[in-house]
Amino acid sequence: MDIQQPDLHPLYAAHLDTLKQRSDAALDRSRFDHLVIPAGVARLQFLDDMHYPFHVNPHFKHWLPVTRAPGSWIVYTPGRRPKLIYLQPADYWHVVPDAPAGYWVEHFDIVIIREEDDAFAELPTDVSRCAILGEDNAALREFVPNNPQGVVNYLHYQRFIKTAYELAMMRVANKIGTRAHRAAERAFRSGVSEFDIHMAYLTAARQGDNDLPYNNIIALNEHAAVLHYMQVQHVPPAHFHSFLIDAGASFHGYASDITRTYAADSDSEFQSMIDAVDAVQKNLCAAVVAGKDYGALHVEAHHQLANVLKNFGFIRMSAESAVESGVSSAFFPHGLGHSIGLQVHDVAGFAADDSGRTIDRPPGHPFLRMTRNIEPDAVVTIEPGLYFIDMLLAPLKDKPQGKDIAWDRIDAFRHYGGIRIEDDVACTGAGPENLTRDAFAQLADA
Repeated sequence: MDIQQPDLHPLYAAHLDTLKQRSDAALDRSRFDHLVIPAGVARLQFLDDMHYPFHVNPHFKHWLPVTRAPGSWIVYTPGRRPKLIYLQPADYWHVVPDAPAGYWVEHFDIVIIREEDDAFAELPTDVSRCAILGEDNAALREFVPNNPQGVVNYLHYQRFIKTAYELAMMRVANKIGTRAHRAAERAFRSGVSEFDIHMAYLTAARQGDNDLPYNNIIALNEHAAVLHYMQVQHVPPAHFHSFLIDAGASFHGYASDITRTYAADSDSEFQSMIDAVDAVQKNLCAAVVAGKDYGALHVEAHHQLANVLKNFGFIRMSAESAVESGVSSAFFPHGLGHSIGLQVHDVAGFAADDSGRTIDRPPGHPFLRMTRNIEPDAVVTIEPGLYFIDMLLAPLKDKPQGKDIAWDRIDAFRHYGGIRIEDDVACTGAGPENLTRDAFAQLADA
């Protein structure tokens, strides 16, 4: 199935204007004249001449959809067209990046170089007047990334708010991801191994492991209780009980992050529990509105999930007691979600303002990745879950709360591993836009 793409020319032009305005303000407040952004270079593996997979500097791909041009640079000076110093090396060992082309090239002065060191002649003459954003290994002579905190804080804070261009990229990334999720579900239903499900996902996404925004989580049965399970098995299990898949896709440098859980038996009590968590997840997605305190929404998720635990007979205490005592955290140990965009766990999720001040996590919730209030055009993930993790549940047996936990019920569900459901949700003036569920719906209609 071909995925239709929007007309990116006008969206990109407006996006670039926004980046210029933000950069002008960041440079002015920190008293720099130039913004210099290296794409980065590939890092060598320890004691070897093999490179790790290259991942472009997020600041670089914020300006243009180029993710495979190591050794390149962007230079922006307020009042001037941005310059792209583009490395196309004379190289027969590796694939040389294609010549710049597409909807963005007319907005840049582009200089082609053949050697990394040739970039030096195209960079500003006074390095002390440059804010250089990048990794330490991207240095070129005295052009060493300095990542001035004032510039970084301002740009990261603003990056939380997505332009129309960015939202368009993320809609496409969700369409690619949902197409691949459907292929993975079909593979699960056919009774193949985790490895084979993973390969079905890659084929449908038409992306390799290094193209994806993060390593796929493909977990059958009790493996779903490992939150970041990535060690796929090549042999199918003797019995299929459940399937949890947490996998995304990339489009022009932007990420999707999608999780679904399936029961092998659609008439099972576990399927009913999946449906209950799904209903909670939809309620939480509906709360992605301007001004909502994300930290408070995370605590609200604990209360709703504790009700699921009570309704399914796992706990005998009230939902309030389960949250206050920390019992709910043994079943739901991670955060509700995070900001997403150029990176899966995007920046500034804890920012109180553009000065670098942060907002603390709610007490007792150390793994929450975002506390910032939701703002218009922000995109966040909503991913509640319930798991049967022995390491977290076993200590409760020796606590007073242990008498109010139905251990026989936990024993009966342990082989399912757990449940997680995740969507990418944009905050719009008309209410939440669920990028993920919209993409699944379009897939069903196709």
